[in-house]
Parts: sequence; C-alpha cells; structure tokens
Amino acid sequence: MSETPSGGAEPGSTPEETGGIPSEVAIPLVPVDADGSPRRGSGLRRGQLSALMNAANQRPDLIGALRKAREQLPGDPAFGDPLSVSGPGGARAVARAADKLVGDEPSAAREIGFGALQVWQAMLERVGRGKGSQEVTVMFTDLVAFSSWSLSAGDEATLELLRVVAKAIEPPIADRGGQVVKRMGDGVMAVFTSADRAVRAATQAKRNLAEVEVRGYRPQMRVGLHTGSPREIGGDWLGVDVTIAARVMEAGGNGNMMLSEATLDSLRPETLEELGYTVKPYRRSFFAAPLSGVPEDLRIFRLS
Repeated sequence: MSETPSGGAEPGSTPEETGGIPSEVAIPLVPVDADGSPRRGSGLRRGQLSALMNAANQRPDLIGALRKAREQLPGDPAFGDPLSVSGPGGARAVARAADKLVGDEPSAAREIGFGALQVWQAMLERVGRGKGSQEVTVMFTDLVAFSSWSLSAGDEATLELLRVVAKAIEPPIADRGGQVVKRMGDGVMAVFTSADRAVRAATQAKRNLAEVEVRGYRPQMRVGLHTGSPREIGGDWLGVDVTIAARVMEAGGNGNMMLSEATLDSLRPETLEELGYTVKPYRRSFFAAPLSGVPEDLRIFRLS
C-alpha cells in the first residue's frame, strides 16, 4: 500500500478497513509511515492534548449544559452542595473524594461526577437501601447573613462568634438526647429519637442565641426539622429524609423555625401549647425558587 498525503488509508478503502468511518473523513490522530509505525514528531503533543482537555473542562457553556441535564436525572440535582457532601459515610464520602480530585471550582468533570453520584443515591433510595429501621427527627440549622458578616468582621471575630454560638445551641441538643452529627461552619446537623425533643431543643437554642452578640452582630438562626427513617452509616445519616430536612431549613428565610408535616404529625398535642408556639402553613413566595430534591407534595409549617 502506497502512502497517502495524509498518512491515512487509500481513497479506495472500505468503511470496514477504516473502523467504520468512510475514508474521506477518516483522519488519524497520529500520522503513520508506510510500514504503519507512527511518524516521528507528528501528532498532538501530550501537553497540547492536556491543554485542550482542560479548556473543554472549564467551558461555561458545557458546564451549564451538564447542570441543566442533571435536572432531568433521578435524585436531587443539587447533590454536591455543602449540605449533601458533609460528613462521613456512603455516597457523600465518595462525593468528597471526587471533590478533591476535580477541585471545588466549576468544571465539566465535577458535574459529570456529581451527576453519577446523584443517580446512585436515588437508586439506593428506590430499592430501599437508603432507608433505616429507626424513625428519627433530623435537625439542620444555620445563621442568617453569616457569610457576608464574617467577610467584613475577619477571622478572629468569626471564630469568637462560632464558639459563642456553639455554647448557645449545642447544650440544648445534648440535654434533650440529641446527637450532633456534624458541624458545618455556622450550622449543625443533629438527630433526635423523638420530634418533641427536637422541637424543645430548637426552641431553647433559639432563646439562648437571642442573648448572643459579637461585635455588634446579633445572629439569627433558621431551623429545619423533618421526621423520617434515614440510614445510619459510619456515624452519618444518609437518605432522602436528610435532604428533606436540609431543604426545610432553607425555607426558613430570616431566622424562622420550620418543620415538615411528618414532624408536626409526630408531635404530642401539648408540646406546642407548653412552648407557646402556634403553627402556620408555609407558602412559597411567587419569586422564590422551588425546593429541589424533595417530594412535590411536601407540606412545610412555620412555628411562631
């Protein structure tokens, strides 16, 4: 066979001879000599190929398209946010490992990895492997406008605030039999064996926090409570019920205490009366984004 100008197959080659690609469009990545060996000095250098791959990995349009595609996949399209990858165990441990490999900057590889983990977790839930045998009430908390305040206050003031906040909110959790599963900067995740204990702990924590002031900043805490049967793995709690609790907290706006219908149904009738709280249904404002990763018929209530 004589060598063609392009170093590829002869014009008369069949698609089978060129890997199923017609010869007129078959362009080899590396030109070859007449004996079939790679031509020395030809083709993309390793550095050039790496640069091309890195450029594609950082393309905003590709990243945006992958994020959009994740909305059509099973599971929570927000999987990969700090709430979903904190703590040890299960898919979240794998997610953190992937996070270290691809970094925390937006990239196509990051979206592909989290998309696969999103589907994996959803499949575990569907076959029941994400459910535990014990019913617990999950609590999530965070501080309103904490990030913007800490940027201007500096590290020293931020650490001082976090220490004071921990002393205000963690003892009520422990006193009522709750377990702090993990701390996430300005918030915590905790679990309780009963909804009543969780609500009592949350109300006392908010009362304690009302007395906290650090350098002119009075923190406001929003709380989310949901009762379900997540699965405990390696000291962490996994499952859709954990996701729901986190999203219920996100509905708390500027320092409200929110609970799901499941938690409300689990409360004894006298608990809210003793605490002096009333319940109002939560209605998402017209301009607010819908909560992701939760059942469409989820009902949320605000304690006031």
